[in-house]
Amino acid sequence: MSDTPFSSAAADAVSSDSLTVMGGGLVGSLLALYLARRGYSVDVFERRADLRRAGAEEGRSINLALSDRGWKALEGVGIGEEVRQVAIPMYRRVMHDQQGQLTFQPYGKENQAIYSVSRAGLNQKLLDLAEANPQIQLHFNQQCNHVDLRERRLKLRDVTTNTEQTRTFQRLFAADGAFSAVRAAMQKTDRYEYSQSFLEYGYKELNIEPGPDGQWQMEKNALHIWPRGQYMMIALPNLDGSFNCTLFFPYEGENSFAALQTDEQVLAFFQKVFPDVVPLLPNLATEFFQNPTGSLVTIRCYPWAFADEVVLLGDASHAIVPFYGQGMNAGFEDCSVLDSLIEEYHDDWHAVFAAFQQRRKPDADAIADLAIYNFEEMRDRVADPRFLLQKKIESKISAQYPDQWMPLYSQVTFSHMPYAQALANGKRQESIMGRLMQHIQTEADYDLPEVQQLVQQEMNQ
Repeated sequence: MSDTPFSSAAADAVSSDSLTVMGGGLVGSLLALYLARRGYSVDVFERRADLRRAGAEEGRSINLALSDRGWKALEGVGIGEEVRQVAIPMYRRVMHDQQGQLTFQPYGKENQAIYSVSRAGLNQKLLDLAEANPQIQLHFNQQCNHVDLRERRLKLRDVTTNTEQTRTFQRLFAADGAFSAVRAAMQKTDRYEYSQSFLEYGYKELNIEPGPDGQWQMEKNALHIWPRGQYMMIALPNLDGSFNCTLFFPYEGENSFAALQTDEQVLAFFQKVFPDVVPLLPNLATEFFQNPTGSLVTIRCYPWAFADEVVLLGDASHAIVPFYGQGMNAGFEDCSVLDSLIEEYHDDWHAVFAAFQQRRKPDADAIADLAIYNFEEMRDRVADPRFLLQKKIESKISAQYPDQWMPLYSQVTFSHMPYAQALANGKRQESIMGRLMQHIQTEADYDLPEVQQLVQQEMNQ
């Protein structure tokens, strides 16, 4: 590991098997492990300080939901079991209505779960493994100020000393986040496609502390949701008995971040809208004003590759909103897909990068659409009795026709099916359910002969 600037001599002495990763977050550190496994020397440059020493950024340590795609990527470098020991399985959603009543929705089949993991904790684990690998060098506090694509040069500023150095690269893997410095350079190339769109909502983290003796004060093995139409709150469990809560809330309007300006207003609002959680948030007003408000952005761009020199992955190429729990999983899947293409094409980096963007771009667009759709579903529909009935009917169809019907959520979360295929299947299934639900008023109606006949007709089409 090194935090020291490069000398100019070092900048020019780059071997052909040396690779550069920009970004030491979740995707960048995992990618470095994949590349090192294949025998490459890897330099990782991270703008921020080493979070293992500096600590997680206050108010931005949102827990993440790790699912099958992410597990596959972690297992690809042999660390799945280690991570599983610090992850909490969540088998269902628990919806809290405004009167504090609870309803439940399982995520998949029996024993299927998504896993609550600490973003900072997982990142620290990946950095520890990278640091222990002699083929990986980690460089923190290195801000990328300029990328010369044609000359393969990086201008880096050490934020602790305010000194600049130039570094050449052979291959550059940009995992430097939604506002990627590497992508900014690529956006200046001819006919580059780029768009960013923000939801009118921001998010703010709040914390439910552990109960007596470190006990969880709500169901541990569940993701908790407080759906309220135009806004919502969710909570994921931590190992220490606490929960990370995230309020997704409009920036402007009658009920919004702009409207809540005093401790009294915050407390009155929460007591009215989220009454059952208020006793669990003793520092509510303080955290509400002290913790930062984050924005929710979707970024699409193309191409992801520049010749055989540079490739974007993770949020740098496809930042999405967090409502399908797939941002990290999609970024991790990028790593495993890229690794499989290196296996296929070896050192033909032009072929590797071209195949990677062609394969992943449709899936990135699909999961971006699905994430926004799931926001609307979680916010507006999970407390709707008709929606919950439809989900139960879908489960019955899946049990009766397991080879023909897998719920959309399971396709995305509990399989490795391409996201684009899952989205297409989901649209077809939603159309079928729209027709079937006209004939179903209760769960028992599914067994009526006329309904069974309709289901069979739909399955045979």
